[in-house]
Amino acid sequence: MNKSERSKDIRKEGKFDTWYKTKKWQKLRRYVLMRDKYLCQLEVRYGKRIDAEVVHHIFPVEEYPELFFNADNLISLSKKAHNKMHDRMTDEITPEGRRLQEKVRKKVFVGYGEGEKT
Repeated sequence: MNKSERSKDIRKEGKFDTWYKTKKWQKLRRYVLMRDKYLCQLEVRYGKRIDAEVVHHIFPVEEYPELFFNADNLISLSKKAHNKMHDRMTDEITPEGRRLQEKVRKKVFVGYGEGEKT
């Protein structure tokens, strides 16, 4: 089994996968990486300069599809940091992922009013 086959076993196919192939997403992804200076934002907190490899949805797309293209719901992370945000087998948000959600909740949901799920 090669690496891509293993990753497919780990990550379930999602109904939003086609959104990641759009020009709109690619443009937004580049914007977020530039905004975050291509650095993992979890490591920046500790004065470390680790390259970002992933643009992560803080509030998961499966639960909050309306936030897919919301830049305030996106953060640049290294793969290692990204794996700390949610369990890759179950897709459950980890305690560290929940802390990040609480930190940005007000900013992300500005203008969404009662659309926020609790």
